[in-house]
Amino acid sequence: MLAYNRRKELAVRVPRRRSKAFLKDNWILLSLALPAIVYFLIFQYWPMFGLVIAFKDYSYVKGILGSDWVGFKNFEFFFKSQDFWRLTRNTLGYGIGFIVVGNIFYMGAALLLYEIRSKLALKYYQTTMMFPYFLSWVLISYITYTLFQPEKGVVTQIADFLSGHSIDLYAHPAYWPFILTFTNIWRYIGFYSLIYYAALISIDPEIYEAAKIDGASRWQQSWHISMPSLMPVLSILVLLAIGDIFRGEFGLFYQIPRDVGTLYRTTDVIDTYVFRGLRSGDFSIGTAVGLIQSVVGLFFFLFVNKAIKKINADHSLF
Repeated sequence: MLAYNRRKELAVRVPRRRSKAFLKDNWILLSLALPAIVYFLIFQYWPMFGLVIAFKDYSYVKGILGSDWVGFKNFEFFFKSQDFWRLTRNTLGYGIGFIVVGNIFYMGAALLLYEIRSKLALKYYQTTMMFPYFLSWVLISYITYTLFQPEKGVVTQIADFLSGHSIDLYAHPAYWPFILTFTNIWRYIGFYSLIYYAALISIDPEIYEAAKIDGASRWQQSWHISMPSLMPVLSILVLLAIGDIFRGEFGLFYQIPRDVGTLYRTTDVIDTYVFRGLRSGDFSIGTAVGLIQSVVGLFFFLFVNKAIKKINADHSLF
């Protein structure tokens, strides 16, 4: 019994000594990480206390803790509302479309950049493609409004010149899935193509030289060498995007269509719906919908990660 207690004491002391030694040896690195840790604690974890509002009939007077409990009535209200299927369809549809179509364009742009041999031309194309990434959605919304304004927009005037009558795109929801998809790709193509390009330049050039000796064309080299090398990066980017598949880019879906009611059929997503609810003071419904987004996003992420792990364990995150 004494020997057992002695071993138990040692088992407790060793981890404590190791943690003290770890803190002593790495305190500089830990201090550098401290601002990020504080940021996540304040802006990511502490607000999670507010999730309790999703199960209450929130009142400004009573506060969060004093408001009456309503259970799952806020969730039932959202699921039974006439907006549920439209919001779910738009949010998932755009999320899947951005992942599939976006990554095709991003990889294609990276492969084209990889074929450029002039350093000056490469820097020019990378800079021009990267520039939209630094623009805010508010500024991009002014650019799109300049193009699609019903009376004096560039696209409107071109359509009027070619067909003899102008088109008010803000009155036709059917056009906006294409406009929003193109705008999203235009903004992010420089950033994500740079990630894929970094994966391409890490490939050993001798592999391409061997393929050339064997008579492989540029297309065959891209398909059999470049594309397989991009698969691990693609898996990671898809997994990260899947986690947010039930969340829409708020700036994209709110600023670009300018919150025009006639376009809600194809432009309204869960995030804009929640924003309108918060703006009208309905915090309980907005919090409930936000919680649904997080839970569904986590489920999708775990499911896709497990599926990728079964196909190729090296391409999964964990």
